[in-house]
Formats: sequence, structure tokens, C-alpha cells
Amino acid sequence: MSLKGKTAVITGSNSGIGLGIARELARAGADVVLNSFTDRAEDHELASQLAAEFGVGARYIQADMSKGSECRALIEQAGACDILVNNAGIQHVAPIESFPEEKWDAIIAINMSSAYHTMAAALPKMRAAGWGRIVNIASAHGLTASPYKSAYVAAKHGVVGMTKTVALETAEEPITCNAICPGYVLTPLVEAQIPDTMEKYNMSREDVVKKVMLERQPSREFATVEQMGGTAVFLCSDAAAQITGTTISVDGGWTAL
Repeated sequence: MSLKGKTAVITGSNSGIGLGIARELARAGADVVLNSFTDRAEDHELASQLAAEFGVGARYIQADMSKGSECRALIEQAGACDILVNNAGIQHVAPIESFPEEKWDAIIAINMSSAYHTMAAALPKMRAAGWGRIVNIASAHGLTASPYKSAYVAAKHGVVGMTKTVALETAEEPITCNAICPGYVLTPLVEAQIPDTMEKYNMSREDVVKKVMLERQPSREFATVEQMGGTAVFLCSDAAAQITGTTISVDGGWTAL
């Protein structure tokens, strides 16, 4: 479908899944607003590259997703916000009794509360425009759990719950709200972990990927950022107009176990 004339705001989008989604939305014709907490020349250059490659409007807006006021300011600075993709997130792994309080607070703020603030700011704009799509990037951990990830699992379950609530609040309007629940996705951050894991376990790259990293992902294959982007574009399409308040798992069968 064509998303020409629509403006998409994607949080946490200067790399990885967020950038992959921004690229596919731009490919579909949407103007895009990239975001992260940094404000580097290369961040703004990413937007310029997307604009040149796909012939769309593109810009970068710095905002710290751990701060509610900056989340809301991002939406206001964007101007239009027809499509909102809440992707920003961080991770920390530790047993709950020794989980650092500051890490808990940061993960809840960035992974969950930021979505509350951006949705609250974006919905009036969508209602005024008479159309809107919200795509929240949750996780397989929004539907199931793993040890030592209490904050991440709590936050992603919260995102799934908020998704359902907003979908019900907008059910009679031309606005949808859904969550994508990825398993392991091959991003630059994940790719960078492979050599160290190979050395730690004295394994080949293939064995590290299949036996360590993708142990819980039955397909034994990473999802790609392009697949995340394609799923997001589908959720913005007319074909998905009656899909709201649900989760779409892109996890190689993880949550089927």
C-alpha cells in the first residue's frame, strides 16, 4: 500500500529494529521522524539518507524517552503524527533481589512509560486527522517470561496491556493500536555479541546462533529488521483496518511452545 501523505514517528530509530521499521515505512511513502537520545551529525544524516533514497520527508528529533516531558515534546515537534511506532527500549539482566533500582526505573520508563506519554500526545492529532495507526514494539517477553529479566518482562507485558486498552478506547474510530512481539532479531547490537560468545563457549558461529542465542526460538533463525518493518507496514494498511488490540508474534515459534 501507499502511505504517501502520512507522517510516521518512530522512537528509538537511529539503529536496529527502529531504523528497519522507519526504512520500510519510508519505502511505502510515509514521511518519517527518527528519534533517539543522542544528537549527533550522523543521526541527522540518517534522516537525510532516507529522504534521498525514498523521496520522502525525513528528519531526526532528539528526545530522551526516559523523560515523559520529552516524549510528549517529540510528538509536538513532529507536527503531524498519523503513525506512531513505540520502539525505544533498553535491557538489563540480573536476579530480582539484586536488580539495580536505577535500572528498574530506567527500563520501566523507557520501555513502557514512554509509550503512554507518546500515545497520549499523539491520539488528539490522529483524531483531528481522522486516521491513525499505533504500533507498539513489545516482545515475546510481553507474552511469556525468562528468568533475570524482571523489569523487561514487566514493561513489555505492560505495553501489551496498554495496547489493548488504547484499542478499546479507539475501537469506534479509524484508529488502530496493535503490538508486534519479536523474538530474537538480527540487529547490529546482537551481531556484535556473537564473536564474544563464540570465544566464551569455544563454538562456531553457527552453533552459537542455534544452540545458545536461539535456544528458545524453534525456527533457529533470527527475524530480520526488514521483517519487522514489513509487519509494521501491514498494520498500517487498509487490510489491517479491523486488526486492533492484538499482538502479532514474529518469533520463529517461540510463544507456540
